[in-house]
Amino acid sequence: MPSRPIFRCEICGASPDPETYAALRAQMLDLRHGEYVDAEPGRWLTWHGRGLYGPARYACGEHRGELKAELREHYGTIGPHPWAKGPHPWAGRRGSDRARRLQRLL
Repeated sequence: MPSRPIFRCEICGASPDPETYAALRAQMLDLRHGEYVDAEPGRWLTWHGRGLYGPARYACGEHRGELKAELREHYGTIGPHPWAKGPHPWAGRRGSDRARRLQRLL
């Protein structure tokens, strides 16, 4: 059954514009752990938690700082990942061949 992911800002509940939505969707299959990644052109920030750092979380351009502060408060004592300084460009996908094949089908 086809489905469509829904992205919302963790702070204000805003939805991304279509171009930013496409960038966020492309990042979904990344095998990242404890990393911030930018989603342009809307300046959204993605937190790829996984494992000890919790689920993926998203913030719009206006609330990037609030998301980082919240993550640092919750996960800052576990390791250095939440304390990373920006910018956080997305340099392409990290992941498995299976994830790349699936992305081509989308």
